[in-house]
Amino acid sequence: MKRRTRKSASYAAFISRGRFLFVAAVLCTVFAAVFCRLYVLHIVKEKWSEQIISKARNRFDKIDARRGDIVDSRGNLLATSRPVIELGVDPERMENTPEEREALQKLAAIIEMPYPELLKKCESETLVYEDEDGTQMRKVRWRKIAENIDDPTYERIRGLKIKAIYGNRKYVRVYPAGALTSHAVGFVNKEFVAQMGAEKKCDYYLRGQDGWRETERDGRRREAAQFRTREVEPKDGMNVEMTIDIIIQEMAQRELKDIVEKYDPDSATIIVGEPSTGYLLAMASYPNFDPNNYNKYPQDALRNRAICDQFEPGSTFKCVPVAAALNESIVGENDSFDCKSSSISYKGRILRLPKDSHPHDHLTVREITQKSSNRGVAQLAVLMGENMLYKYARAFGYGSKTGIGLAGEINGTLHEVKDWDGLTITRLPMGHAVAATPIQGHCAMRTIANQGIYMRRRIKKRVYDAESSINFPPVAERRVISTKTATLLGDILCDVVGEGGTARRAEIPGYRVAGKTGTSQKIINGRYSNTKHVGSMTGFFPAQRPRVVITVVVDNPKMKGIGYGGVVAAPVFSRIGAQVANYLGIQTDGDFEKMIAWRQSR
Repeated sequence: MKRRTRKSASYAAFISRGRFLFVAAVLCTVFAAVFCRLYVLHIVKEKWSEQIISKARNRFDKIDARRGDIVDSRGNLLATSRPVIELGVDPERMENTPEEREALQKLAAIIEMPYPELLKKCESETLVYEDEDGTQMRKVRWRKIAENIDDPTYERIRGLKIKAIYGNRKYVRVYPAGALTSHAVGFVNKEFVAQMGAEKKCDYYLRGQDGWRETERDGRRREAAQFRTREVEPKDGMNVEMTIDIIIQEMAQRELKDIVEKYDPDSATIIVGEPSTGYLLAMASYPNFDPNNYNKYPQDALRNRAICDQFEPGSTFKCVPVAAALNESIVGENDSFDCKSSSISYKGRILRLPKDSHPHDHLTVREITQKSSNRGVAQLAVLMGENMLYKYARAFGYGSKTGIGLAGEINGTLHEVKDWDGLTITRLPMGHAVAATPIQGHCAMRTIANQGIYMRRRIKKRVYDAESSINFPPVAERRVISTKTATLLGDILCDVVGEGGTARRAEIPGYRVAGKTGTSQKIINGRYSNTKHVGSMTGFFPAQRPRVVITVVVDNPKMKGIGYGGVVAAPVFSRIGAQVANYLGIQTDGDFEKMIAWRQSR
């Protein structure tokens, strides 16, 4: 017992009382701090702690749906979604071993990135930010290295076995036709938000329904598949078939290029359509852009000028007062008017008539249209009155959207009668005091070609997937003029394209062509310019059995003299018409008459 007591006493002498109390105090303080922290986290900030834990452990992944394809009327691919890999790094998992640095050098070569730049992206970083709890800090756990990596390349990267580097699968939008159908098809941005064209018009069908997955991850941020709680599969988007024919579209784009090289215009538009269905076969505009690289082009090039640029249509509008006067039986085609007279009486007032580019004497209604007499159509308008002229202009589609539904389409300008000034009744018939988009002028001519029936403009034909199909058939919206009037007016418009008419350069060998040219002065700083004009041509063929309507608009062509529509637009109409007739196999008038004669003889 004595020996054991001496040993205990020696231990007591070794551990001083002060040191013992100090160590005990430190331990008590540490445990008290831990207890207080646990109390704060579990009692005071219970909800906040649950959110942090849930955010760190639970994982919610969105599964992107594949956006549907866009094809032309013959099934050619215009837009599609291609799966790619977005490559990134978790800097906190970098091991910085010699083997890893060697693998990083190989990775830099694969993705064609300078090695120092890749090393910089792999460096650890702490973000400091403010929230409701004050200043917070967190480590960066994902930094993008490269995007649009294809599967074979990604397999090579995975073969390097760099734990910190991995990829996320996503889709990118690709436009195989490039700039050929840019304005008609449109594009989606990097966030897959549709911006214009069919992409935006048909976005509801194309985008599909994203899926999602809720699961947990371990301490290394890997998915613990056994704890996957809920999963919803994505529903891919439907495909859209457009009315556009890529071959005819290419013809239009090629002619646009020729216009640009020859006249250097501010802008130009070509529209090709079917009169009986309202389907658009081609819609091309200059300036143009490539939807695969839309961000490299100025904003002005992204505008679809066929639907969002307006101009005074000039003489192409003369079809409206002529059609109205004939349809209301106010005049006949052979009624004559004095076109050398400079004034006319209207509602007790003497109105000054507009000048003609060439002096005329007495002209019939047919000759007024053929010679494009401003004074002649003004007298027709005076006979029918303001309200009737306005009603027919509206019925032909001026002053309102065509119903094509593409983003950016404007109404144009057609003032109500109560807002007309004293000269509008004589200026509107010649295409002044009204502003129209190229597609509105196209629809007006298409109505004449379609026996006086205004068809709803279509750019999508059907929406489909592997399980279903939704068709969008032609829709007749209203009758504007009678079939008899439309046939007669079509015959009169053939004189415009014939010898002595303003559109003789629009002739297509083998076919009778009905059409009208227009030349309007541009308004610069509130005044009509003597040097800047818009030349246009719109018409259809074959005249007795219309198959195709073509509209050409050239804004401010640079050339000697005035850029008349019969000079800058009519030849383009002729070339496109000949190509389209050959492509669609449209019988010439001679062959058609022979076929009819053969059938009648049987």
